Amino acid sequence: MAYNRMSGVYNLLSAVFEKKHREAGLHKLSVQSGETVLEIGFGTGRAIVSMASAAGDKGKVYGIDISDAMLHKAGRRVRKARLAKRVVLQRGDAVELPYKNAFFDAIFMSFTFELFDATEIAIVLQECKRVLKNDGRLCVVALSKKDEDSFTVHLYERVHRMFPRYVDCRPIYVRQSLEGSGFRAADATDVSMWGLPLSIILARKATTAGDTQPIRDISPATSDKADA
Repeated sequence: MAYNRMSGVYNLLSAVFEKKHREAGLHKLSVQSGETVLEIGFGTGRAIVSMASAAGDKGKVYGIDISDAMLHKAGRRVRKARLAKRVVLQRGDAVELPYKNAFFDAIFMSFTFELFDATEIAIVLQECKRVLKNDGRLCVVALSKKDEDSFTVHLYERVHRMFPRYVDCRPIYVRQSLEGSGFRAADATDVSMWGLPLSIILARKATTAGDTQPIRDISPATSDKADA
């Protein structure tokens, strides 16, 4: 598994390239004291520690990741932060979440959503809907596609097709996927990372058939010069 092999360097890559975008997503999710939260694809556990700190002694943060090596590294980070009593980590696949219906207040996915196959994305989102409470929220940070993609996106997608084991993520229609699966985008920000479009979207579980339309657009696409 690619992420088992690269777990040693992923921590550095995550800190350098993903940190500010992950933190922007955590800011949108805004975990509150006492909440029960899930992270899908927790990697080395940076967001898990942040959310566990915010959830407090009365809260609980769960994490699921398909990589044994990431599970080991994240567990070590959680123990070092002395947050083990607030955190439950396990190895597993998000296409079949091992949690009860309406269990979570919030779900976080950062640089994970675009790793799923096209056929799996809708399944993962339905699982998210199932385990979220009726007023639950989902925040996704992911490489995104637009109607007219740039040369950089086409080049990146070509590299992905040539070397899928090493460049396993690719831009996807993030917002369309969320809204097509019964979520409504409540707070959406578009930025750029290495010239690739990136979406940071807070979505809420739509509770009625007419509640699937986005309620507002927070900000237009902006350029992230530091990552270009």
